[in-house]
Amino acid sequence: MTEAIRGFWVASATPLATDGSVDSAKLAAHAKTLFGKGVDGVVLFGTTGEGTSFNVAERVATIEAVLKAGVPAERIGIGGGFPAISDGIALTRAVVGLGLRHVLYLPPYFDRSVTPEGIEDAFAAIFDGVADDRLRAYLYHIPQVSGIAIPTTAAANLRKRYGKVVAGLKDSSGDFKQFQAFRAAAPELAITVGNETDIARAIAGGGAGTICGMANITPELVKAMIDGKDVEARMQAAVDIVVKSPSFLTTLKAILAAQTGDAGWLRVRPPLRALTDGTALKAKLDELTSPAIA
Repeated sequence: MTEAIRGFWVASATPLATDGSVDSAKLAAHAKTLFGKGVDGVVLFGTTGEGTSFNVAERVATIEAVLKAGVPAERIGIGGGFPAISDGIALTRAVVGLGLRHVLYLPPYFDRSVTPEGIEDAFAAIFDGVADDRLRAYLYHIPQVSGIAIPTTAAANLRKRYGKVVAGLKDSSGDFKQFQAFRAAAPELAITVGNETDIARAIAGGGAGTICGMANITPELVKAMIDGKDVEARMQAAVDIVVKSPSFLTTLKAILAAQTGDAGWLRVRPPLRALTDGTALKAKLDELTSPAIA
């Protein structure tokens, strides 16, 4: 099994059934479709997967179902961020027991007064509570969403304390200087980026690859970025179509529904409200992705 997430991973969207539960069969099929387009692995229940809307039991049950559907454990990562440390421990123990190794952890959120030492303590409490050398943990830095930044000192200290158990960090800040700061402070960490337009420069700067949401709908463009092709302008235009909408998640799902012809992809959990049609958005993306990538 791989020691750390590297290469081309997708922060997967989460399809829902009519009752609001996870449509695990559709999720497994989505993962397999992405694998056929050059994707190395999928991370479930991250930001793009509406992760904070699903409890421990729902996430574990989904992992059991997608494994049963034939998605290999070594190609699955899972979002393990919860306000309660005990929930992070419970989820991690359960999924590691099912054969997964890759778990991404948000820093403690809600309390904006938390100190760098407190952030480090929170992560350490999870790793000490799990106490399993099979775990490969990833610190998830997305302060514009979580409200809490991961200090570079905490990243470096946790790697020193736990070694290969703290395998990497996902930087979704969209600030390339922050990526460089993490690389300088903790060069042994496998650092992936979430901002698609940074992929090529991050890999050139020693990054491990990407875990990104746009790959749900534009995997070819993301693969071209990884391969170092000159498509950054196209990628930025594609990102703008989704990011500049009122809701990244509902827009991405609406485009997926239009691409697949499956209106079930429109479903989201509250407090989000579904879009009714992504056809026009899909057409805009097609203009960017249909020309041959040199």
